[in-house]
Amino acid sequence: MFSKSRINEPGPKGEGDKPKAPEAPMTKPATDYTPAAPRGKVGASILSADLTVVGNLKTSGDIQVEGTVEGDIRAHLLTVGESATIRGEIVADDIVVNGRVIGRVRGLKVRLTSTARVEGDIIHKTIAIESGAHFEGSVQRQEDPLATSRGALPPPVSGEGV
Repeated sequence: MFSKSRINEPGPKGEGDKPKAPEAPMTKPATDYTPAAPRGKVGASILSADLTVVGNLKTSGDIQVEGTVEGDIRAHLLTVGESATIRGEIVADDIVVNGRVIGRVRGLKVRLTSTARVEGDIIHKTIAIESGAHFEGSVQRQEDPLATSRGALPPPVSGEGV
């Protein structure tokens, strides 16, 4: 009693037997494509565990790093995966560190999970450090840590930059 044609019948109510009607909308998007998400809202970029990037990354979107990055990263939301290693400065509105970061961390909201290993200074508006996280460096709270530039921090101990 159940058939494929019966399953398709409830869609076009009262249209009788027009099995080709559902096919027309499927072909239409190929000619009239409109993005599903607005231009400002894009999915997160994921750098897989077997990927090594040498250079800086910059986006207004979200990045999830599972591999290795040797360079600075700027993003809206940055998630450092457990298997990830970042050697460079990271700057983002929200930063979640599950892996290793060697370098300065600047963010409005910074969270170090229990698997995090950070070697460098953290400049933040709000911070959370879970029990078990390894952190070596200084922590400084600023109202707008994203506006800070490299030269705006206290001078290095060696006297460079003078």
